[in-house]
Amino acid sequence: MSSVDNDRNFRGLSGNSFQVAGSGERIGTERFATAISIALREEYGGTHAAVKTVVTATQANERAVKNWFQARNGPSGESLVALCRHSDRVLETVLAMADRSELLKAKRLVDTKGKLLEMMRLLEEMEDT
Repeated sequence: MSSVDNDRNFRGLSGNSFQVAGSGERIGTERFATAISIALREEYGGTHAAVKTVVTATQANERAVKNWFQARNGPSGESLVALCRHSDRVLETVLAMADRSELLKAKRLVDTKGKLLEMMRLLEEMEDT
């Protein structure tokens, strides 16, 4: 029988990191996992239903998604792309970590414009009644 310590492969303690584009700064796996965890909790909340929603959106294993929410591990590349497809907050976090502030500003501008157009449509509907 294997010990509990050998059952799961969690993020190593070696401090693996990757370089942020355009800067000398490196982002460690712990910082990456924490940033994604914060984004997930802001977007979906911290409930079991939130985990289930992310499992459905990413087709990832439920245990893996729980680890993302708890910042034990970050998502793989494939899962990260799926998260970005379904979560504006995760996409914004990735853009910020990638030092792509111009894309982040453009995304926020488009989002704000969409909200403004929706508000204007609602105001017009209220005037017509």
